[in-house]
Amino acid sequence: MSVKKSAVKPTIAAQLAVHHAGLSYRQITPDGRHAMKRLLLDYIGVAIAGSQSESGVIAREFAAQQGKAAQATLIGGHGRVPMAAAAFANAISCHSIELDDIDVLALFHFSPPVFSPALAVAEAVGANGRELITALASGCEVMERVSQAANNDLRNRAFHTTPTCGVFGATAAAASLLKLSPAKLTSAFGLAGAQASGLMEMYGPSMQKRFNPGPAARNGVTAAHMAQLGFTGADTIFEGERGFLRAFAGREKAGAEILRGLGKPFELRIEFKPYSCARPIHNAIDCALEIKAKHAPALDKIRSIVVKRHPDWALYHQNMAPRTYHEAQVSLPYSVAIALIEGKALLAQYTNSKLGNKAVRRLMDLTRIETDPRLPRGVSCHTTMTMVSGEKYVSQVDFPKGSIENPMSDDELRGKFESLAIPVIGEMRAAQICDVVSRIERCANVGELMRLTGVPARRKRG
Repeated sequence: MSVKKSAVKPTIAAQLAVHHAGLSYRQITPDGRHAMKRLLLDYIGVAIAGSQSESGVIAREFAAQQGKAAQATLIGGHGRVPMAAAAFANAISCHSIELDDIDVLALFHFSPPVFSPALAVAEAVGANGRELITALASGCEVMERVSQAANNDLRNRAFHTTPTCGVFGATAAAASLLKLSPAKLTSAFGLAGAQASGLMEMYGPSMQKRFNPGPAARNGVTAAHMAQLGFTGADTIFEGERGFLRAFAGREKAGAEILRGLGKPFELRIEFKPYSCARPIHNAIDCALEIKAKHAPALDKIRSIVVKRHPDWALYHQNMAPRTYHEAQVSLPYSVAIALIEGKALLAQYTNSKLGNKAVRRLMDLTRIETDPRLPRGVSCHTTMTMVSGEKYVSQVDFPKGSIENPMSDDELRGKFESLAIPVIGEMRAAQICDVVSRIERCANVGELMRLTGVPARRKRG
């Protein structure tokens, strides 16, 4: 008598792996391809500028000491290093100036943990542009799926979404370029979960926040490469009793969110940053700039500035006395003050030399943050400026510049890229990068693009 065996349902990692190991360029929608090209140009510009920051320079120096295998380019630097080291350093560079992209809930950044390993591995294996676009789309989708399943609980438990969820996106991107089978990609996801880490304890004067995407990018390359070599990982990494969802979010039963709509066209909702600070602050800057443009208030006649924020973000970014520009970039009072004074909130506005400015300090002291659960979105801001005369100026911004609903155009993104890249690599290389990215699907070897991101010998920096 034969015994009928019951079918065992594939795990979440296994189901993800079957889909993403088989993902092809043709399956990515035209909108998805365009989104990846926009983000690719933005990533490169931000990483080039960030590579010259103090944290970017240190990361490049560290990567240069990690081995002699000349596999991948250090953006904004010289020469090539092992692909995992390049992914690590380039991710830190991209996250060093607070101008990298953001998801619609302002919980994480796609490009530092996903684009950094994808470009490093693509260069190392000689991948073409279509293979790169496929890997980028795969990594971004996996990262967002994991975040959707784990948040807001993950963030509220003090974990940083960019590295903790980003390591899975990094792994998917690297695995796509290494052409892992579904079984090996399943193992790679397990190995990624074993390396997931990153805390929200990062808002002080140190470089801590800039560091977080580096290990995620490097660990994604490590997970995919180890799995390629035959190292096996736990296929229950997401929903297991001691798996990622339970450990990081206390929500092991939320695994269905990771798989929702798997196999259908996935909309990549990516937003861009026009200001050099944490994304949830951008709405407050937009409010300040709107009031400045409409009413031109005399700054020495302001009595108070009240910024109402949604409970999702009200307790963050309240630093009233930033000690370094790192802290200023995550300080709402500073960002509002400098925007009112200079009409901008770009890299030049976040420098240590401006922190002691009396006018900046005065406006910061006048700024108060309140919680308002009636606001429609987590990043919404409602600002009321009261003048000494009693006159009030009010602005509310729910969708900041660069959001899906209030987007930056292709021309605006190119302008942002040029403003960041040209001072480091020059006009000619910047124009060449724009050209290659615009036709990346026809690029025979991603190395053609990456060679342009290094600093020419005559312009050595850092």
